[in-house]
Amino acid sequence: MEASEVRRAVQAGWSTASELGLQVDDVVVVHNSDRVALRLVPCDVLVRVAPAAHQAGSEFEVEVARRLAEADGPVAELEPRSGYRAYSRDGFAVSLWKYYEPTGSEIAPAEYADALVRLHAALRRADLEAPHVTDRVADAQKEVGNRARTPALSGPDREFLSDALGRLSSSISRGGAGEQLLHGEPHPGNVLSTRRGPLFVDLGTCCRGPIEFDIAHAPEEVAEHYPGANHDLIRQCRVLSLALFTTWRWRHDDQLPNGHYWRVAGLNQVRAGLRR
Repeated sequence: MEASEVRRAVQAGWSTASELGLQVDDVVVVHNSDRVALRLVPCDVLVRVAPAAHQAGSEFEVEVARRLAEADGPVAELEPRSGYRAYSRDGFAVSLWKYYEPTGSEIAPAEYADALVRLHAALRRADLEAPHVTDRVADAQKEVGNRARTPALSGPDREFLSDALGRLSSSISRGGAGEQLLHGEPHPGNVLSTRRGPLFVDLGTCCRGPIEFDIAHAPEEVAEHYPGANHDLIRQCRVLSLALFTTWRWRHDDQLPNGHYWRVAGLNQVRAGLRR
Protein backbone atom coordinates (compact mmCIF):
# COMPACT_ATOMS: atom_id res chain seq x y z
CA MET A 1 0.00 0.00 0.00
CA GLU A 2 1.03 3.61 -0.55
CA ALA A 3 2.05 5.62 2.52
CA SER A 4 -1.28 7.46 2.72
CA GLU A 5 -3.18 4.15 2.57
CA VAL A 6 -0.92 2.64 5.23
CA ARG A 7 -1.73 5.50 7.60
CA ARG A 8 -5.46 4.92 7.07
CA ALA A 9 -5.02 1.16 7.46
CA VAL A 10 -3.14 1.65 10.74
CA GLN A 11 -5.96 3.81 12.04
CA ALA A 12 -8.57 1.24 10.95
CA GLY A 13 -6.71 -1.57 12.70
CA TRP A 14 -6.10 0.52 15.84
CA SER A 15 -9.73 1.64 16.07
CA THR A 16 -11.12 -1.86 15.52
CA ALA A 17 -8.93 -3.35 18.24
CA SER A 18 -9.66 -0.53 20.69
CA GLU A 19 -13.42 -0.94 20.26
CA LEU A 20 -12.97 -4.63 21.14
CA GLY A 21 -11.39 -3.61 24.45
CA LEU A 22 -7.76 -4.30 23.50
CA GLN A 23 -5.12 -1.97 24.90
CA VAL A 24 -3.23 -0.30 22.05
CA ASP A 25 -0.46 2.17 22.85
CA ASP A 26 1.56 1.69 19.67
CA VAL A 27 1.36 0.04 16.25
CA VAL A 28 4.27 -1.54 14.37
CA VAL A 29 3.98 -2.23 10.62
CA VAL A 30 5.24 -5.81 10.23
CA HIS A 31 4.53 -6.25 6.52
CA ASN A 32 3.20 -4.11 3.67
CA SER A 33 2.15 -5.30 0.21
CA ASP A 34 -1.43 -5.48 -1.10
CA ARG A 35 -2.43 -5.59 2.59
CA VAL A 36 -0.64 -4.61 5.77
CA ALA A 37 0.11 -6.62 8.89
CA LEU A 38 0.30 -4.65 12.13
CA ARG A 39 1.57 -5.63 15.56
CA LEU A 40 -0.40 -3.92 18.31
CA VAL A 41 1.45 -3.13 21.54
CA PRO A 42 1.09 -3.95 24.43
CA CYS A 43 -1.84 -6.30 23.75
CA ASP A 44 0.44 -8.21 21.31
CA VAL A 45 -2.15 -8.85 18.63
CA LEU A 46 -1.45 -9.07 14.89
CA VAL A 47 -3.95 -7.23 12.72
CA ARG A 48 -4.26 -7.84 8.99
CA VAL A 49 -5.80 -4.92 7.11
CA ALA A 50 -6.80 -5.22 3.44
CA PRO A 51 -8.71 -2.95 1.05
CA ALA A 52 -12.48 -3.35 1.25
CA ALA A 53 -12.46 -5.23 -2.07
CA HIS A 54 -10.88 -8.12 -0.12
CA GLN A 55 -13.67 -8.29 2.49
CA ALA A 56 -14.99 -11.63 1.21
CA GLY A 57 -11.45 -13.01 1.08
CA SER A 58 -10.77 -11.92 4.66
CA GLU A 59 -14.00 -13.54 5.85
CA PHE A 60 -13.05 -16.76 4.03
CA GLU A 61 -9.56 -16.72 5.58
CA VAL A 62 -11.02 -16.27 9.07
CA GLU A 63 -13.39 -19.20 8.54
CA VAL A 64 -10.55 -21.42 7.26
CA ALA A 65 -8.41 -20.52 10.28
CA ARG A 66 -11.26 -21.24 12.68
CA ARG A 67 -11.94 -24.68 11.23
CA LEU A 68 -8.27 -25.65 10.99
CA ALA A 69 -7.69 -24.66 14.62
CA GLU A 70 -10.62 -26.91 15.58
CA ALA A 71 -8.95 -29.73 13.60
CA ASP A 72 -5.64 -29.11 15.44
CA GLY A 73 -3.90 -27.92 12.28
CA PRO A 74 -0.51 -26.17 12.52
CA VAL A 75 -1.84 -22.69 11.75
CA ALA A 76 -1.63 -19.24 13.28
CA GLU A 77 -4.73 -18.79 15.42
CA LEU A 78 -7.26 -16.00 15.49
CA GLU A 79 -7.37 -13.62 18.44
CA PRO A 80 -10.24 -14.98 20.59
CA ARG A 81 -11.39 -11.50 21.62
CA SER A 82 -12.12 -10.72 17.96
CA GLY A 83 -15.17 -12.97 17.99
CA TYR A 84 -13.59 -15.07 15.21
CA ARG A 85 -14.81 -12.74 12.48
CA ALA A 86 -13.54 -10.16 9.99
CA TYR A 87 -14.55 -6.52 10.39
CA SER A 88 -15.30 -3.81 7.86
CA ARG A 89 -14.00 -0.38 8.84
CA ASP A 90 -13.32 2.84 6.95
CA GLY A 91 -12.86 1.13 3.58
CA PHE A 92 -10.80 -1.79 4.91
CA ALA A 93 -11.31 -5.42 5.86
CA VAL A 94 -9.78 -6.08 9.29
CA SER A 95 -8.97 -9.40 10.97
CA LEU A 96 -7.20 -10.00 14.30
CA TRP A 97 -4.77 -12.82 15.06
CA LYS A 98 -2.51 -14.04 17.83
CA TYR A 99 0.98 -12.61 17.55
CA TYR A 100 3.80 -15.19 17.52
CA GLU A 101 7.30 -14.11 18.38
CA PRO A 102 9.59 -15.60 15.68
CA THR A 103 12.34 -17.87 16.97
CA GLY A 104 14.74 -16.92 14.19
CA SER A 105 15.67 -20.55 13.58
CA GLU A 106 15.45 -22.08 10.11
CA ILE A 107 12.83 -24.79 9.63
CA ALA A 108 14.50 -28.10 8.74
CA PRO A 109 13.11 -29.86 5.63
CA ALA A 110 11.83 -32.85 7.63
CA GLU A 111 10.08 -30.54 10.12
CA TYR A 112 8.58 -28.50 7.27
CA ALA A 113 7.28 -31.68 5.59
CA ASP A 114 5.81 -32.99 8.84
CA ALA A 115 3.96 -29.70 9.39
CA LEU A 116 2.64 -29.84 5.82
CA VAL A 117 1.44 -33.44 6.31
CA ARG A 118 -0.42 -32.36 9.49
CA LEU A 119 -1.85 -29.32 7.71
CA HIS A 120 -3.19 -31.49 4.89
CA ALA A 121 -4.75 -33.87 7.41
CA ALA A 122 -6.54 -30.94 9.07
CA LEU A 123 -7.62 -29.58 5.69
CA ARG A 124 -9.20 -32.93 4.85
CA ARG A 125 -11.30 -32.63 8.01
CA ALA A 126 -12.39 -29.06 7.19
CA ASP A 127 -15.72 -29.02 5.36
CA LEU A 128 -15.13 -26.02 3.10
CA GLU A 129 -15.94 -25.06 -0.46
CA ALA A 130 -12.96 -23.64 -2.34
CA PRO A 131 -11.99 -23.00 -5.98
CA HIS A 132 -9.90 -25.56 -7.86
CA VAL A 133 -6.28 -24.94 -8.83
CA THR A 134 -7.44 -24.82 -12.45
CA ASP A 135 -9.79 -21.95 -11.55
CA ARG A 136 -6.77 -20.01 -10.38
CA VAL A 137 -5.06 -20.79 -13.69
CA ALA A 138 -8.15 -19.62 -15.59
CA ASP A 139 -8.03 -16.31 -13.67
CA ALA A 140 -4.36 -15.93 -14.63
CA GLN A 141 -5.14 -16.61 -18.28
CA LYS A 142 -7.76 -13.86 -18.21
CA GLU A 143 -5.12 -11.45 -16.90
CA VAL A 144 -2.71 -12.46 -19.66
CA GLY A 145 -5.44 -12.09 -22.28
CA ASN A 146 -6.47 -8.63 -21.05
CA ARG A 147 -4.05 -6.01 -22.41
CA ALA A 148 -5.55 -3.34 -20.18
CA ARG A 149 -4.69 -5.43 -17.10
CA THR A 150 -1.20 -6.46 -18.31
CA PRO A 151 -0.20 -3.61 -20.66
CA ALA A 152 3.57 -4.07 -20.42
CA LEU A 153 3.51 -7.75 -21.45
CA SER A 154 4.86 -8.02 -25.02
CA GLY A 155 3.08 -10.05 -27.70
CA PRO A 156 5.53 -13.01 -27.82
CA ASP A 157 5.78 -13.18 -24.00
CA ARG A 158 1.99 -12.90 -23.71
CA GLU A 159 1.53 -15.81 -26.11
CA PHE A 160 4.20 -17.88 -24.35
CA LEU A 161 2.75 -17.31 -20.88
CA SER A 162 -0.81 -18.06 -21.98
CA ASP A 163 0.32 -21.28 -23.69
CA ALA A 164 2.41 -22.35 -20.67
CA LEU A 165 -0.48 -21.83 -18.26
CA GLY A 166 -2.85 -23.83 -20.46
CA ARG A 167 -0.44 -26.72 -21.07
CA LEU A 168 0.55 -27.06 -17.42
CA SER A 169 -3.04 -26.86 -16.18
CA SER A 170 -4.15 -29.57 -18.63
CA SER A 171 -1.19 -31.79 -17.74
CA ILE A 172 -1.89 -31.58 -14.01
CA SER A 173 -5.62 -32.17 -14.52
CA ARG A 174 -4.85 -35.35 -16.49
CA GLY A 175 -2.39 -36.58 -13.87
CA GLY A 176 -4.96 -38.71 -12.07
CA ALA A 177 -3.70 -37.69 -8.62
CA GLY A 178 -6.08 -37.59 -5.66
CA GLU A 179 -7.32 -34.13 -4.73
CA GLN A 180 -8.24 -32.35 -1.53
CA LEU A 181 -8.40 -28.93 0.09
CA LEU A 182 -4.97 -27.24 -0.02
CA HIS A 183 -3.28 -24.23 1.54
CA GLY A 184 -2.57 -22.95 -1.95
CA GLU A 185 0.72 -21.12 -1.28
CA PRO A 186 2.61 -22.73 1.65
CA HIS A 187 5.96 -21.21 0.66
CA PRO A 188 8.51 -20.21 3.35
CA GLY A 189 7.09 -16.68 3.47
CA ASN A 190 3.82 -18.15 4.72
CA VAL A 191 5.35 -20.34 7.45
CA LEU A 192 6.28 -18.97 10.88
CA SER A 193 9.02 -20.56 12.95
CA THR A 194 7.62 -20.41 16.49
CA ARG A 195 8.08 -22.09 19.86
CA ARG A 196 5.04 -24.21 18.92
CA GLY A 197 6.83 -25.34 15.75
CA PRO A 198 6.07 -24.28 12.16
CA LEU A 199 2.71 -22.51 11.76
CA PHE A 200 1.12 -21.67 8.42
CA VAL A 201 -0.39 -18.24 7.73
CA ASP A 202 -2.14 -16.47 4.84
CA LEU A 203 -4.93 -19.03 4.62
CA GLY A 204 -7.05 -17.10 2.14
CA THR A 205 -5.28 -18.85 -0.75
CA CYS A 206 -6.99 -22.20 -0.06
CA CYS A 207 -8.00 -24.16 -3.15
CA ARG A 208 -8.61 -27.75 -4.21
CA GLY A 209 -6.12 -29.90 -6.08
CA PRO A 210 -3.35 -32.49 -5.65
CA ILE A 211 -1.15 -32.20 -2.56
CA GLU A 212 1.81 -31.91 -4.93
CA PHE A 213 0.69 -28.37 -5.77
CA ASP A 214 1.28 -27.39 -2.14
CA ILE A 215 4.53 -29.33 -1.86
CA ALA A 216 5.81 -27.52 -4.96
CA HIS A 217 5.73 -24.20 -3.06
CA ALA A 218 8.08 -25.50 -0.35
CA PRO A 219 11.88 -25.74 -0.69
CA GLU A 220 12.88 -28.67 -2.91
CA GLU A 221 14.36 -30.68 -0.02
CA VAL A 222 10.94 -30.79 1.69
CA ALA A 223 9.51 -33.07 -1.02
CA GLU A 224 12.01 -35.78 -0.09
CA HIS A 225 10.42 -36.04 3.35
CA TYR A 226 6.76 -35.98 2.29
CA PRO A 227 5.53 -39.62 2.16
CA GLY A 228 3.90 -40.88 -1.02
CA ALA A 229 4.38 -37.71 -3.05
CA ASN A 230 4.53 -37.89 -6.87
CA HIS A 231 7.83 -36.20 -7.70
CA ASP A 232 7.11 -35.83 -11.43
CA LEU A 233 3.88 -34.04 -10.57
CA ILE A 234 5.70 -31.84 -8.05
CA ARG A 235 8.09 -30.71 -10.80
CA GLN A 236 5.16 -29.78 -13.07
CA CYS A 237 3.43 -27.95 -10.22
CA ARG A 238 6.60 -25.97 -9.51
CA VAL A 239 6.63 -24.64 -13.05
CA LEU A 240 2.88 -23.90 -12.85
CA SER A 241 3.27 -21.98 -9.59
CA LEU A 242 6.09 -19.99 -11.22
CA ALA A 243 3.85 -19.21 -14.20
CA LEU A 244 1.09 -18.02 -11.86
CA PHE A 245 3.50 -15.92 -9.79
CA THR A 246 4.90 -14.36 -12.98
CA THR A 247 1.43 -13.54 -14.28
CA TRP A 248 0.53 -11.58 -11.14
CA ARG A 249 3.73 -9.53 -11.51
CA TRP A 250 2.64 -8.27 -14.95
CA ARG A 251 -0.62 -6.78 -13.65
CA HIS A 252 -0.59 -3.00 -13.88
CA ASP A 253 -1.61 -2.69 -10.21
CA ASP A 254 0.87 -5.21 -8.79
CA GLN A 255 2.50 -3.89 -5.60
CA LEU A 256 5.07 -6.59 -4.84
CA PRO A 257 8.50 -5.08 -4.07
CA ASN A 258 10.90 -5.78 -6.98
CA GLY A 259 7.90 -6.80 -9.08
CA HIS A 260 9.48 -5.43 -12.27
CA TYR A 261 12.53 -7.64 -11.72
CA TRP A 262 10.39 -10.72 -11.18
CA ARG A 263 8.48 -10.11 -14.40
CA VAL A 264 11.52 -10.98 -16.53
CA ALA A 265 13.11 -13.41 -14.07
CA GLY A 266 9.83 -15.30 -13.77
CA LEU A 267 9.44 -15.70 -17.53
CA ASN A 268 13.02 -16.99 -17.78
CA GLN A 269 12.43 -19.49 -14.97
CA VAL A 270 9.21 -20.77 -16.56
CA ARG A 271 11.04 -21.28 -19.86
CA ALA A 272 13.85 -23.15 -18.12
CA GLY A 273 11.35 -25.29 -16.19
CA LEU A 274 9.48 -26.26 -19.35
CA ARG A 275 12.73 -27.22 -21.07
CA ARG A 276 13.57 -29.53 -18.17
